[in-house]
Amino acid sequence: MVFSSHIFVYYFLPIAILSYYLLPLKAKHFGLTLLSYLFYGWANPPFVLLMFASTVVDYSCGRVISGSENHRNRQVALIISICSNLSLLGFFKYFNFGISNFNTLLDWLGMPIWETVLQVTLPLGISFYTFQSMSYTIDVYRSDAKPIRNFVDFACYVSMFPQLVAGPIIRFSEISDQLKQRTHTLEKFARGIAFFSLGMAKKILLANPCGKCADTVFNAGVVSTLDAWYGTIAYAFQIYFDFSGYSDMAIGLGLMLGFTFPKNFDSPYRSESITDFWRTWHISLSSWLRDYLYIPLGGNRLGSRRTYINLTLVMLLGGLWHGASWNFVIWGGIHGGMLAIERKRGKSSYYESLPRQLRIGLTFLLVLFTWVFFRCSDIPHVLNFLKCMFSSANIHASTNLIAGIIYQPYYILTMCIAGIVVWCFPQTWDWTQRLSPFRMGVCLLLLFISLAIMSTQAYNPFIYFIF
Repeated sequence: MVFSSHIFVYYFLPIAILSYYLLPLKAKHFGLTLLSYLFYGWANPPFVLLMFASTVVDYSCGRVISGSENHRNRQVALIISICSNLSLLGFFKYFNFGISNFNTLLDWLGMPIWETVLQVTLPLGISFYTFQSMSYTIDVYRSDAKPIRNFVDFACYVSMFPQLVAGPIIRFSEISDQLKQRTHTLEKFARGIAFFSLGMAKKILLANPCGKCADTVFNAGVVSTLDAWYGTIAYAFQIYFDFSGYSDMAIGLGLMLGFTFPKNFDSPYRSESITDFWRTWHISLSSWLRDYLYIPLGGNRLGSRRTYINLTLVMLLGGLWHGASWNFVIWGGIHGGMLAIERKRGKSSYYESLPRQLRIGLTFLLVLFTWVFFRCSDIPHVLNFLKCMFSSANIHASTNLIAGIIYQPYYILTMCIAGIVVWCFPQTWDWTQRLSPFRMGVCLLLLFISLAIMSTQAYNPFIYFIF
């Protein structure tokens, strides 16, 4: 079940909110956990058992870590937690990828490939909830958070439906106090509605039309240079509005339930460098990788050369986290390399002397280039598309059909509005800080328009399934 669906908006959400507020205080977490398990298991109920098993393991390890005075026992519990989560993620997300590459190697060596009928289905949102659950045992081990005693409260934290399948990745230390006590106010609920409305508008009104253009271009065999760049920009808008829209809806749903989740996007396409981009794009993931991987590897404390290696390694793993494909690894490697170059270059470079708007434009162009690796299906697809972006050779008459689709007034208008929102409008987080009747009216109007268009849209993908 996803937020931008009829079953969620018209059935699940009203029942969930009504049930939550009708339940007594002591039963709210239990009720929210059951609702979240229903939400998660709607399409594939057996995957609920997988999440429950992960929850039991991490809760038990957390109890051992907090209750034992033996340092070795605490270390063993932490290792069990980390290894179980990574094993779970590794098997379900990378088994098919590993077998495919292993067979490619065998074929290259002239050896018979390994025949297997096992095809592993990727559980929705497994990358998010394993990282989230794992942060609990790490935080407790580091004494960054107090252990939780009630299993239902912990299960509620892991499975909470607002951020379960598409983030943001909520760390236990960020929400532990709210699990014990939080306020439910009309002001917070109204801001939650505003967040949800604006997130839905981003998804339905901007991300979906831009995604239709992007799919048309990327799925074509050969396109013109102009079409290739247009499609890449469309994809950049799609992934931003889709992901930030889902994050806004998740934050809004959390507010309706009394929780305050952290900001996950902060105008990333206005960044003046790749370093700034990763401070503002998918903040919950980039900060998770920084605190739980980059810093433990040594961060910038072991000299410049080790810092560059750490940056590149973390981004390679971050790319692989996004999907089981060499495209994602290369995408992460390019970003890691650019981060290392910027770290080495420092603040005294010629780049820093350029006008701010030019730095923003150049950074966006670099990000656009890397999105090609993120969007294409495989390496040959990447090479073919890059050739189209930088060469106008081998253009067929059939490309006129593509132009007839993507340059329709509706799509051009949507792209223009998307650009205005990206570079001129305030962030949802800031705009909803002080809600006037006018602003609330705008939010509700956008929600009404979004729901009306959602009922007519045949194109409404959930692009985070691969994550």
